[in-house]
Amino acid sequence: MKMLIVLLLLCGLSTGVIAKDFAQFKQEKLITKILKQQVRRHIPIENSVNAILTRYPEQVEVVLKVALEHYPDEYRQIMLGAINAEPVLACDVIEILLNANVANSEELIAIAIEAEPAYAQEIINIAVQNDPTNIESIVRVAIQTEPIVSDSVVNQTMMSFPKRMVAILAGAIKAMPEQVSTFVKNAIDLFPHASEDVVTEAVNSSEKMHTQIIVNSAVQAGLDKKKAVNAAIAGGAEPEQLAQID
Repeated sequence: MKMLIVLLLLCGLSTGVIAKDFAQFKQEKLITKILKQQVRRHIPIENSVNAILTRYPEQVEVVLKVALEHYPDEYRQIMLGAINAEPVLACDVIEILLNANVANSEELIAIAIEAEPAYAQEIINIAVQNDPTNIESIVRVAIQTEPIVSDSVVNQTMMSFPKRMVAILAGAIKAMPEQVSTFVKNAIDLFPHASEDVVTEAVNSSEKMHTQIIVNSAVQAGLDKKKAVNAAIAGGAEPEQLAQID
């Protein structure tokens, strides 16, 4: 009897899975037909994706899958059509596009943030989770795309991924070297125990002309002057550059 019950349950589960797969197959066929009809009528793929998702935002995964499968070179237009249809879809869109490998992650991140800057932090978080080893480039591209959110993006990303603080700092400085003082002070405020690492990485990621600014900023943020100087030297600074430290 127990074996019969197990078999019946398995049969039920299998039937449910098959039904779900069939429903998705029908959805994909329908969306494929709609998109191809629109293209034949010379309607841009961006407008077609936008129109479908404006009406059926819950179908974002299926719509993007079909669109990318048939028009992979139009990934930018597909992304813009989806995000402009429903800005809240920005996070789903970037995740799907990153997994589709249709372009490098930096380009996709820039497109998404430019289209919907209000979701910049969420887009960054998804991108980092998708490729944590690329966090420096992700932060750099995000800030270059939307400089106005630089402080909040850097701080929040550091708090979300504290073990990658140094890489995040490097990305921020390379994106906006003129803001190095602010980035250094904020990083030390958030991670006072890693103050020397902050100085070392900041110097290593900056032009020589910023060395004194970095050390002075670290001292103003509470780091001992001697430790700040030694950390700067560890980052590649020459002792004579530090002769006029306040």
